[in-house]
Amino acid sequence: MSLKPRTIGLLGLGAIVMLGLGYVAFQDDPIPVDLHVIARGPLEVTVDADGVTRIKDIFEIASPITGTALRSPVAVGDPVVAGETVVAVVRPAAPTLLDSRTLLQAQASVQEAEAALHVAETDLARAVEERDLARSHFVRTETLVARDVASLTQLEDAVQQLAVAQSAVEAAEARINMAQSTLARAETMVQTPNPAAEIDTSCCVNITAPADGVVLSVAGTSERPVLTGAALLSIGDPTELEIVADLLSSDAVRLQPGAQAVVERWGGTNSLSATLSRISPAAETKTSALGIEEQRLDAIFDMTTPLEDRANLGDGFAVFLRITEWRNDDALQVPLSALFQRNGDWAVFVASNGVATEQIIRIGQQNTQFAEVLDGLEVGSTVVTHPNDQLISGGAIVDRRVLAAGS
Repeated sequence: MSLKPRTIGLLGLGAIVMLGLGYVAFQDDPIPVDLHVIARGPLEVTVDADGVTRIKDIFEIASPITGTALRSPVAVGDPVVAGETVVAVVRPAAPTLLDSRTLLQAQASVQEAEAALHVAETDLARAVEERDLARSHFVRTETLVARDVASLTQLEDAVQQLAVAQSAVEAAEARINMAQSTLARAETMVQTPNPAAEIDTSCCVNITAPADGVVLSVAGTSERPVLTGAALLSIGDPTELEIVADLLSSDAVRLQPGAQAVVERWGGTNSLSATLSRISPAAETKTSALGIEEQRLDAIFDMTTPLEDRANLGDGFAVFLRITEWRNDDALQVPLSALFQRNGDWAVFVASNGVATEQIIRIGQQNTQFAEVLDGLEVGSTVVTHPNDQLISGGAIVDRRVLAAGS
């Protein structure tokens, strides 16, 4: 039995409908995804580090002599004026008491000096007698020469003898002075300290502040003995601050003097600014909190924030720095969460009309959240963030936010 053309057409249409329903029935549901629209904006790469503030120029005051430092005339926090404020007073050390052996040696030295002085006085007396005799001989010879009784040669000899005798007198006088000085030095060794004289502070050394600022520390408030070079106190200007940051050597090599930094977690509500001034040329091996040995070095930053915006920041305060290594104010950027590796290249899923298409891209600088797009994406493109293993190129997707709004 043959079928009519109309019947055949209806059967064909029904078959097509059944096939369509079967395709829909067996097709996978669209995968919910998070989407991000590619845009341009500021992008920067930073090196984060902990730091500590410190005063730029700290003056350490030390004792110039050995003696007794009197009770400190200043306290920590006191303001000082350069060349005016007395910050320390040191009294010279008094003679110490001698033990019996040293005392006997000192007394023997006194007796020796006295004997030497007596010898020098005797030599002077003899030299004076010889000079007087030479002078008398000179006078007689000069008179005889005037009468043509003695020769000029005899007169010259008399002049020479007188000059030699005069030199001997002067030498003897010098030896007496030397002997007197030796005796005085020996006598000081046997002197007993006078406690009453120690109360007199007129001989004390008054030390004035070398610069304007405040007293940062005092080695000791009470009176105490000190040696030459002993630390007494330190002075600095708390308004002149810098920051010392402890950096990994691998981070430090990427920074250059002049790099800008944002200072956070210093205690204030606002962020501060600083500029990298210098980096230590040598690193040190330090052990981290996890027990790992690291090569670290110090980086010094100058504070550029006005003083009134950091009035309560002082010496030794802990801070956190975000140091700018690279910055682009108009960078095309993609979230790191959208990137994945494909055969050694970076790739993303681009979303368009409910379909995800895999796209190879080229990236540049990156920070902890975004990467700079050099090629492969344009402004306004939509990419899938956090793609899962179920997502394939050409697969159907749906914006998770749309599902949430619909439910």
